[in-house]
Amino acid sequence: MTAPVPAGIFKAYDVRGLYPSELDESVAERIGFALARQLEARSLGVGTDPRPSSPGIAEAFATGAARAGASVSEFGMVATEMVYFGVASRGLDGGAMITASHNPPQYNGLKLVGDGALPLSGEAGMPELLRRVQAARELPPVPGTARRDRVDLYDDYVRHLHAFVDVGALAPYRVVMDAANGVAGALAPRVFATTPIRAVEMYFEVDGAFPNHEPNPLLEENRREIISRVLAERADLGIAWDGDGDRCFFIDETGEFVPGDFVTALLAEALLLKEPGAAILYDLRASRAVPDTIRAAGGVPLVNRVGHAFFKQRMRREPVLFGGEVSGHYYFRDNYNADSGFVPALLILELLSQKRATLAELLEPLRSRYFISGEINSTVDDVAAALARIEERFGDGEVTKLDGVSVDHEHWHFNVRPSNTEPLLRLNLGADSRELMEEKRDLVLSVIGA
Repeated sequence: MTAPVPAGIFKAYDVRGLYPSELDESVAERIGFALARQLEARSLGVGTDPRPSSPGIAEAFATGAARAGASVSEFGMVATEMVYFGVASRGLDGGAMITASHNPPQYNGLKLVGDGALPLSGEAGMPELLRRVQAARELPPVPGTARRDRVDLYDDYVRHLHAFVDVGALAPYRVVMDAANGVAGALAPRVFATTPIRAVEMYFEVDGAFPNHEPNPLLEENRREIISRVLAERADLGIAWDGDGDRCFFIDETGEFVPGDFVTALLAEALLLKEPGAAILYDLRASRAVPDTIRAAGGVPLVNRVGHAFFKQRMRREPVLFGGEVSGHYYFRDNYNADSGFVPALLILELLSQKRATLAELLEPLRSRYFISGEINSTVDDVAAALARIEERFGDGEVTKLDGVSVDHEHWHFNVRPSNTEPLLRLNLGADSRELMEEKRDLVLSVIGA
């Protein structure tokens, strides 16, 4: 009798769990079978991050897909964005990236996509997939029509990335790059080898045990080394990637971390130089730096729900050039509406080259005007009751409920939204001064915890 699949590993945007107690090869095989059946797929792609468990999970996923009659293109160890590229550019019916992203090495998971690399999510596809996986007890044999082939995407993908910028016009910046032993260590050398950029490499040895630090640059403790190295090398900037390479984070030449909404603002400016008047999508957690910068650069700002599925679905429906989330996910129309950790790196380097400015100089107008709390998590007993308290207490502002509760006042604003998986509320708040930001941050937190 096949063991039951734990429903808890099916998250809002991916499948993720401890290996092998929650997610193992037998579960992965059933997911491959169920995904192929759900998509009515004739062809799927699969790639892996460098975790020791990833090749076995990928093999099992491919076997399951083959049992459903799908042919499988095996991309090997790649960045997540390369799976999106492989599926979309080759016209496959869907695919999977075997990764637990920035999580520690004892975890693994699958990021799943359909046609055009549109992701499955908790609101589109994931609940049905869970039902199919749980029902898939006895799988049929592999039919003779199902093929398996190895596909090397690296050369094609580097050419695709270079098409976003004028590579030859990049200034010879000295850039500290931290791959955190993740798959960026395999991709970054190929991306930057033929550019003028002078890379100072940190932890480019790909090792899925992540021996030097957890591959999550959003955590301050994982940024300490790259900050020290930027200062020691007197580098122009630092770039850090997460474990599967689909998010990048920036350190300016003074050692200051650059928040995701400021990066979104700079990327919007860079892209609007290329395509004036375009629409830019941003998430509702962002400070006013983002819509203000978009308008000043002649673009059209559009606010959106948090989550890559919601961004990619809207970018398919509407003519949006670029979308940015404060979490470090950046989406590009010309990248099949998918997120990338390498397109932003190239665009920021190009913007610096064009402006003949340092990163801190480009950021100074934002840092001196917009003061942000960062995301603050609060554990609550009753999420709905806490949201109702917030709506009542701050009802004198402009209240919207696109995702949680957002409140806009003239000089400050905030969003409080529930976690998808935990009894948490997440606060993001911005204001016109540091003092006002700190005062209102503490006030909203007190109402959340009342």
